[in-house]
Amino acid sequence: LLPSAQVFPFDAAEAWPKEVGGRTMDTYHRWMEVVIGPTLAGLPSMSVPVGFNAAGLPMGLQIIGPAQADHAVLQLAYAHEQLTRWVERRPPPSLLAR
Repeated sequence: LLPSAQVFPFDAAEAWPKEVGGRTMDTYHRWMEVVIGPTLAGLPSMSVPVGFNAAGLPMGLQIIGPAQADHAVLQLAYAHEQLTRWVERRPPPSLLAR
């Protein structure tokens, strides 16, 4: 398990966060290092919602499984949704537009 991002969402006019946790980010990819490893390793992963900051901005959690464990990752993500009921509590706008 890892955070889905190293920072909460930021202004779309900003190309990338120039600083994270007091460290300067020298490239776009540097601020997203938390997701690069599992992706490059070809590991199955899925992001699930876990909460919001004081400004109401969302944060997620990556569920990362070993190679070939796609089904297990999906099962864990489904169990998370059944326990937290995020979709019921904070439905995505796309579901409300129906």
